[in-house]
Amino acid sequence: MPRSQRNDNFIDKTFTILADILTQILPTTKREREASIYYRDGMSAQSEGEYAEASRSYYKAMRLEIDSYDRSYIPHNVGLIHTSNGKHAKALEYYFQAPERNSFLPQAFNNMAVICHHRGEQAIQRGDLEISEAWFDQAAEYWRRAIALSPDNYAEAQNRPKITGRSSPSHGWERRNNITENV
Repeated sequence: MPRSQRNDNFIDKTFTILADILTQILPTTKREREASIYYRDGMSAQSEGEYAEASRSYYKAMRLEIDSYDRSYIPHNVGLIHTSNGKHAKALEYYFQAPERNSFLPQAFNNMAVICHHRGEQAIQRGDLEISEAWFDQAAEYWRRAIALSPDNYAEAQNRPKITGRSSPSHGWERRNNITENV
């Protein structure tokens, strides 16, 4: 029995039942149904803090899911797991994949910004001001992208570029590979 069907949470059970009904009613392939089951199992395990099990389920879902929009949420969730485990470089790798598949994923941009900002603070503590500026510029760019996609969310992020003097960045999305090499 899939993990998502064993969940004791009323809301999760209700969601699972509705999702099962939809996958039976809508024209889906066996592969798409399996991907959906693995994805839900991953979400269930992740919500319970079972990150290793959640990762395994997400990786299985990623191998099966062919729809790029649906697939975009999988690397985002894997990124969340790596962030929770303090593996920020690995988390960034997965967060970068999400908007490549679905450009309307403000939470991925916000999470990338949070990590970049954290890396900037770490660089300051090491005394490397040039690297910290690059990280802070990158964080500002990602926050701007998140805010552009979802203007009513990320209130704190809306003020951060103003506070840090980064309201017009000199560095953009294309710098991500240069910065991640320094992680």
